[in-house]
Amino acid sequence: MERKLRAGSLVIDVEDRGADGPRVVWQGKSSDRHPETVLEPFFATLVEECAARGVSMEMRFERLHHFNSSTIGYLIKLIQDMRARTVPLVIYFDHALLWQKLSFEALRVFSKDKLLQIRGA
Repeated sequence: MERKLRAGSLVIDVEDRGADGPRVVWQGKSSDRHPETVLEPFFATLVEECAARGVSMEMRFERLHHFNSSTIGYLIKLIQDMRARTVPLVIYFDHALLWQKLSFEALRVFSKDKLLQIRGA
């Protein structure tokens, strides 16, 4: 499951961790006004594979320098899609970066069970 997505200044690397599921590392900037056009097909395949294998997904945002509200909107949709497929998601963000802390703390409203965990690193 080694993959990479490049979309403008956004780079997403996928590392296969076997039974632990994929680690998805976000880097650069996500500024597209319609990020779902690129992100949806990329993540649809990953979520499908996680569901089929019965594994969780880990997303790392520490190397992301910026994302816009459109990206947050897509992440909310992705969280909901993963919950519907019962694919657990663990999100790591850089707790020292105020913009990341505010953004990801706001997403905690979706972490009502073990299917979503949000951790400051």
